[in-house]
Amino acid sequence: MPRRIPSGLLAAATATVALVLAAPASASPAAPAASLPQGRVFMVNPVQSSGDQTLADAKDSAASVPASAYATAALRNLDASGGLSGKWARVRSDTGTSAKTADAASYNRRDDQFEQVMAYFWVNESQEYLQGLGFGTELPGANDRVQPVRINQWGADNSFFTDKKDEIRFGKGGVDDAEDAEVIVHEYGHAVHEAQVPGFGSSPEAGAIGEAFGDYLAVEVGTHAVARYGWTRTADEACVADWDSITYSEAPHCLRRIDGSKVYADRVGEVHADGEIWSRALFDIRGALGARTADRVIVNAQFGFAPDTSFTDAALKTIATAERMYGASAADAVRAAFKARQIPGV
Repeated sequence: MPRRIPSGLLAAATATVALVLAAPASASPAAPAASLPQGRVFMVNPVQSSGDQTLADAKDSAASVPASAYATAALRNLDASGGLSGKWARVRSDTGTSAKTADAASYNRRDDQFEQVMAYFWVNESQEYLQGLGFGTELPGANDRVQPVRINQWGADNSFFTDKKDEIRFGKGGVDDAEDAEVIVHEYGHAVHEAQVPGFGSSPEAGAIGEAFGDYLAVEVGTHAVARYGWTRTADEACVADWDSITYSEAPHCLRRIDGSKVYADRVGEVHADGEIWSRALFDIRGALGARTADRVIVNAQFGFAPDTSFTDAALKTIATAERMYGASAADAVRAAFKARQIPGV
């Protein structure tokens, strides 16, 4: 049986410094963005860009989201197929017509093809972010391959990564999952972990680390994109999946947060809830070291994790990676972040 790594986006799930980085290199850096195919996407998600906590799904109604929530952006690294297939992502849909790049700037949320465009854009954006940190050049590649993505309109409000085909699948129900960039990037985080450490997440603590990294990466990639494209963000940065969670969380809507107060003793044995311990540590590392340095350390350390790593072992590996890459002061900052979560042995 394939090992499913769920995102925790079920409706019943517990809903318990923008830094401008250099734009990452694309596959064709000489090509100006205006000359590339364009796609219509959400600026992360409509709640983040508008700050409007009263937005509703209304059964995929185009009128339920303001036009100002959309942006038109270049679809980079595409191949010559005319569809949403390229260097870092390949999207297929199980229902309806597959999106065409020639029409990608015209879709809106009432169209199934809009979710396909969102998935392509944000998977590509995620890998470009990692490439911009040096992964795939000076550092080992982190899922630097074509990522298969399937848009499943089968009525279940859940998305997941499965290692059977190394595929990400996005579900439907309430707000369709691929309408929220943070859901897309969260699932991509699972694909990154699997590429770095095959079989990752085979223990409860490793599973929690996987959920935490997905949440953290979602915030990081979204924050970087807001700065990169000059988009608007008016909602809370540390809140994950503000749009997807409107049907199962109270306002202000959040699937989870990465700035919570949980410590190691607060573990309950559920990976999404316990992941909030680890994601807060990552968020504090970012605050101490800055986004670029923090993320180079965080992602690079994960190559040394075991599939069933514990919080303690993963924290020690991350501290050691910080010292190797940036010296004692960086290691001290990383150690302090894990100590604040009261993780044993650090």
